[in-house]
Formats: sequence, structure tokens, C-alpha cells
Amino acid sequence: MKYFIASDIHGSSFYCEKMLKAFEMEKADKILLLGDILYHGPRNDLPKNYAPKEVIAMLNPLKDKIFCVRGNCDTEVDQMVLDFPILAEYCLLCEKGKMIFATHGHKFNLQNKPNLEKGSVLLHGHTHVPACVETETFTYINPGSVSIPKENSRHSYMTLEDGVFLWKSLEDDSFGEIEKEFRL
Repeated sequence: MKYFIASDIHGSSFYCEKMLKAFEMEKADKILLLGDILYHGPRNDLPKNYAPKEVIAMLNPLKDKIFCVRGNCDTEVDQMVLDFPILAEYCLLCEKGKMIFATHGHKFNLQNKPNLEKGSVLLHGHTHVPACVETETFTYINPGSVSIPKENSRHSYMTLEDGVFLWKSLEDDSFGEIEKEFRL
């Protein structure tokens, strides 16, 4: 199973389209969205081509391939227009015998850790900054942001296949280029 992992689309039809082109290019089986799909939030500037209705139209046809966790900008009204569940606080994946706790990051994060056993992964977005940080018990991983990267990071996503996380760029000059790797 190959997972395509992305976070923080924030209603950008421009970057959602790029993300879906990358999904096709990757030939992944499933898309895991780590929240903040339609709304940009009061702390962020409007992303390029802010058009939540267009994002809805792009994502809904893929409802059987998408699973998602709730971001701090996602609400019940968003769930009313999206054809796949978006309101779960977290989801669990098992890869190579390791647990991956996927969440948005505004509730469970390095400061408010979920109960994870040694060797697990805490996977979240929210910060808009790609990360891979090993702690005493688990590894924290962040794909960065599809539409509003921060701290001079790139527009990015990641894949997970056979226990290998790969961070990749959505930027035109390096589209799909591997930027970092982590093995379980």
C-alpha cells in the first residue's frame, strides 16, 4: 500500500490541483489528508487561488481514496459539503509493525503527546513546516503544507510505502523531487 500524505490545503484550488497531479504521478493507493482542507483560518493570508468550492469539486470524486483527520480550521459545515469523513481527531496506521498516530497537530503534538509506545510515529501537519524529529520514544513527522508553507519551507507532501517516508516538493522547478527520507 502506498500512501500519499498532505496537509493544510486551506482552500487553494491552485495547490490542490498540483497536489492531485502529484498523487496521480505517485500512483499511490490512498490519500491521507492531515486537516485544514477548505478554510484558510484567521492567522493565514489567503492562499493562491483561494476557492474552497473548487477544492470540494476536486476532492469529492476521490472520496473512496481519501481518509482525513480534522484540522483546527475544519468544521461541521465543511463535513456537509465533503463526501468523505473529515472530523476524526486522529487515525491509526500500522506499517512494518509500527504504529503511526496521524492527527492535525493542534491537539496532539510534541507539547501534548499522545500515549505512544517506543518506535511509534506521531504524524501531523498544522505547523506548515516539514519535520522529522526523533524523541526518546517516538518519531515526530510533518509533511509541511501544500498551500501555505512557513519558515522558508517549500510547498510539499510526502509518501509512505514499505516503511519509508519520503518528503517531496510541489514546486514547479522540483516537482516530485525527494527532499528527505525516513525509514521505520
